Amino acid sequence: MNELDELRRWEAGAPPLDDDTRHRARVRLFAAMNEQPAAVRPPGRRRVPRIALTGLVAAAVAATVLVTVDGAREGQQAKPPAVDSPNVANVAAPKVLNGAADWERRHERQTVVPRDDQFIYSKRIIRETERKTGKVRTYTDEMWDSVDGSRSSLTMELGNIMWEEPLGEGESVWPPRRWDELKKLPTDPEKLVPAIVSAGASNGSISDFTEDDRWQAYFLLGELLKAPVLPEGLRAAAYEGLALVPGVKTVEGVEDSAGRTGVGIAYPGRFKGRYLIFDAKSYEFLGFRDERISRDGKKTYVQLSHTVEWAIVDKVRQRP
Repeated sequence: MNELDELRRWEAGAPPLDDDTRHRARVRLFAAMNEQPAAVRPPGRRRVPRIALTGLVAAAVAATVLVTVDGAREGQQAKPPAVDSPNVANVAAPKVLNGAADWERRHERQTVVPRDDQFIYSKRIIRETERKTGKVRTYTDEMWDSVDGSRSSLTMELGNIMWEEPLGEGESVWPPRRWDELKKLPTDPEKLVPAIVSAGASNGSISDFTEDDRWQAYFLLGELLKAPVLPEGLRAAAYEGLALVPGVKTVEGVEDSAGRTGVGIAYPGRFKGRYLIFDAKSYEFLGFRDERISRDGKKTYVQLSHTVEWAIVDKVRQRP
């Protein structure tokens, strides 16, 4: 039995996940492809098996089944959307992303360093629209993530509560929870991007990236930007790192979950319908856009999300 069979067995019968949790699980799989010997765990009580992937198998994993999304499998061709997607804009992606980095540096708050025994609390709004009918549902999800992963974390997925078990020895998540691990990430964007894609094993040049390296860089940097609190300079470096990734494009007419219209940053072809959303004038980061498919494959949902509050707290269910 090969690694793909193990992955299929792992996700068979798994309960539906929302897009954010699916992304977090996919990140763990990406980390498993690159890690040296550590195992990686998805959220919840399911474990990703230890995977020793050759380049060929890694490509096959990326192209086929990774995680079940409300019954639909990653890699399946989605049905054509009922409405047109936003068009690629004329604004250059580096202009938007470098502008976002400038905005971040002007508005960056002094970072409070969390203790390992604390939790990162965050609250996000998700507005989900069924494409064919236009029916809209809005969710307010809250999360309490253990800073060092040694305690159970609490996550909400489209209003549903899920507990994430503590990390075991040698297990990891992306982005890192531990502050000392986040501090190790370079704030030089030309070093940050290769370090993320290689799991810290290389400081090679972005110009040498393969196609897989490029879309993984887009995805992993986007996941890093979902972290509500980062060391000083790291968020701005992530924006500038995205600006350096070949293939990243701008998309016009993208609306966030607060109803604000901006410009999206996308990687066409690999993540259809997934954008980071920025204000079209100030380049302030607004939120995320994504899509999911219903269990029966007949419905497509557009998900818009943004974080409205975060804080460092001492225990689960504590709010600022």
